Amino acid sequence: MTGNEGYRVGQIGDNVNVYGGTGNIGQIKNTYNGPQDPQAVYREMIGLIQVLRGQVSAADREVIDESLETVHEGDAAPPGAVRRALGAIAGVAAVVGEVGLPVVEAVRRFLALLGG
Repeated sequence: MTGNEGYRVGQIGDNVNVYGGTGNIGQIKNTYNGPQDPQAVYREMIGLIQVLRGQVSAADREVIDESLETVHEGDAAPPGAVRRALGAIAGVAAVVGEVGLPVVEAVRRFLALLGG
């Protein structure tokens, strides 16, 4: 082998290839390998939900708002209510497509920390 064949000289950071589509924005990285602080994961999830809320229809915003009320109740909510509310939010996020993927992943991480 001569020269720098097979090596990317000067490459720093990630190499991302986009093979199609339109409106490609950002990159999702899943680097949640170790134990997580539930409060930090909760705050991140709520922040992502708020961002999504501004990008969906009025009907979907209503579902998110009603569900967030239940999520904010935490332990004071009836048994299973928070999980159902997070499921409703994740459902909206999944239906709207790529823009909702960070919310779906954040809900999964949070539920995993809660044990379910």
